[in-house]
Amino acid sequence: MDPAPPPSAPRRPPRRRSVKPTNYDESRLDALLHDQLGGPVPSRKRNKTLEERQRETETEAMIALSLGFPIDALLDSELAAGVAAPFAAEQNDYIVVRNHILARWRANVRSFLSKSQIRETVSSDYDHLISRAYDFLSERGYINFGVSPAIQAQFQEENDKGSVVVVGAGLAGLAAARQLLGFGFKVLVLEGRDRPGGRVYTMKMGKRGNFAAVDLGGSVITGIHANPLGVLARQLGVPLHKIRDRCPLFRPDGRDVDDKLDLEVDFVFNKLLDKATQLREVLGEFADGISLGSAIERLRKLYGMARSGEERELLDWHLANLEYANAGCLTELSLAYWDQDDPYEMGGDHCFLAGGNWRLINALCEDVPILYGKTVTRIEYGEGGVVVVAAGGQVFQADMVLCTVPLGVLKSGNIKFHPELPSRKLEAIKRLGFGLLNKVAMVFPYVFWSEELDTFGCLNRDRCKRGEFFLFYSYHTVSGGPVLIALVAGEAALSFESTDPVILLHRVLEILRGIYGPRGVQVPDPIQTVCTRWGSDPLCRGSYSHIRVGSSGSDYDILAENVGGRLFFAGEATTREYPATMHGAFLSGLREASCILHASRSITNGNADPKKCLQKNLRFCNDILLDLFKEPDLAFGNFSFVFDTITMEDPKAMGLMRVTFGTSKNEACRSYISEEESEEQRQLTDSQFQALHLYAILSREQAHHIQLVFWLEAEHFQQMGTQTHPRGYRASSKSTEINQ
Repeated sequence: MDPAPPPSAPRRPPRRRSVKPTNYDESRLDALLHDQLGGPVPSRKRNKTLEERQRETETEAMIALSLGFPIDALLDSELAAGVAAPFAAEQNDYIVVRNHILARWRANVRSFLSKSQIRETVSSDYDHLISRAYDFLSERGYINFGVSPAIQAQFQEENDKGSVVVVGAGLAGLAAARQLLGFGFKVLVLEGRDRPGGRVYTMKMGKRGNFAAVDLGGSVITGIHANPLGVLARQLGVPLHKIRDRCPLFRPDGRDVDDKLDLEVDFVFNKLLDKATQLREVLGEFADGISLGSAIERLRKLYGMARSGEERELLDWHLANLEYANAGCLTELSLAYWDQDDPYEMGGDHCFLAGGNWRLINALCEDVPILYGKTVTRIEYGEGGVVVVAAGGQVFQADMVLCTVPLGVLKSGNIKFHPELPSRKLEAIKRLGFGLLNKVAMVFPYVFWSEELDTFGCLNRDRCKRGEFFLFYSYHTVSGGPVLIALVAGEAALSFESTDPVILLHRVLEILRGIYGPRGVQVPDPIQTVCTRWGSDPLCRGSYSHIRVGSSGSDYDILAENVGGRLFFAGEATTREYPATMHGAFLSGLREASCILHASRSITNGNADPKKCLQKNLRFCNDILLDLFKEPDLAFGNFSFVFDTITMEDPKAMGLMRVTFGTSKNEACRSYISEEESEEQRQLTDSQFQALHLYAILSREQAHHIQLVFWLEAEHFQQMGTQTHPRGYRASSKSTEINQ
């Protein structure tokens, strides 16, 4: 129920230049990166040259960057997860390992990437980093996700992690359900409709035996680079069609818009947006109560822009396109935060999926237990678990529940929560905007428009109707038939809901015949027409979210917060980075599956023996320290030191000292225990030969003082005739390579 919304568009209008049709292959990104950095990267082998390793590391870093990871830093979520010790050297090593894992899986997304495969290409000295990076990336859905049979084959047979009810079989709900099944949860999806997909809906239209697949809801994959929906398409082998940039505009009387005037007004439009950005910076917090629409209009008048009627009509077309991108009227959009998600926008082309987005939905549904016709009316949650009630009184009990219904449903109050949701969440639901976009989908007997076009637009004389049929999408390249879709945005989308479909069709055909009739092209009557009514649909109440005046991006974060570790939320309106997109809905499902996994562990640990939990945590910390001191930077006697390699020359740089008491046979004994032997035997061995380690933080200068004292003491013993220092002696220096 909370996949992505009807199609989303770029923040800026498309550039209109002629481009030949092409099918998009996401793997081209990897190839491009390899070419830019010196050609294809050879397969990983041991004993590579330093230059080969360096080039490979750079390429993998660029791939990670394209996926949203910083090149030389950890994500906030990685820092919170404690994936690496707080030393720059270890964090740098972790980043290299992480980037390598990401690149390895992206090279073949149809495969399941295992830890053992990573260990084949990364030095065993970094085993602990492999485990942490792999677990982080896998649990949070950065690798090994999707619909590939190889990935599905890794689903755990025993569902012993707990039980989860997922409300809604849209992209968010299906993504979460598949991940949770893979983690070992019992999962049941409840869907109010008689089909999956929610606001992603592909309808068969046309004559029997010659149907066309038409996306009436979410349709455009907005930015293919790093887009998880592109990964699904690669796994299924479904081609993507790049939406060509050329988008001619026509005046209300059907004449072409003058190219020179088009470029001038396009410049004016972008200049107004730039000025609006400057205005909000000047106003500061006072911009919170101002709408983007009012700011643009005042700036237009202030600078005397778009004065003539033709210029104003053309500017209104650009404003309608902006309302389409945000599914809301400009008079409602927040000047302060309307574009807060721009820094996270997916790169690359915008694409259609050949055959419609139902192909993704259908694949995601495979082997996922879904009950249709189950409209949820009540959700109860507490320490003992959750109770979900569907219309008709049917009750479902589980450990946790994931609610993926659209923001419009949450606003309507049709689902009652007990206890009531926290006030901060209720206020965020109220503040955020949930707009509307509608479509008129038409199947014609033949393609009468230019087959070289994917889009074309039409201006409107009436400002209040500037969003009515302002943009046409041609689906003939991907739907299997001559399909045109007319979009309705802004104020026009609201009045559209209550207008007779016959009248709407008449208006659309009037526009098309006004454009093509004077060119000697006869526009036939369509074979079939469908008008959407997303605002009137009780299971969505609109199209997708936007930041309304008085709201901000933090409201998306608040919507995403779980309540009591039992009630979770996903959907496009719960992602601050990717709202109003299909991939945003999908990613939110992966995010919440990870949150549920960690919440389940917390619940399990809370019910466990505190002593056992303490022992487990101590063992985890001890393992980290053992790995850290495998190759100390400085060692003598029973003293070992590790320092930050970035500040190696700074005598004030802080480091960690370990003092060992007793003979440590632990590691030597471990080497005689095979991996097949039981954990109990390993623990028994550890307890028998455990050495005592004391740790302290000190500077490099202090470490050298200790070393000096040690040498003076050693010299004293030599003068007394003792051959060796009573605490022995050894020295080492750290010099390792991650990639062998």
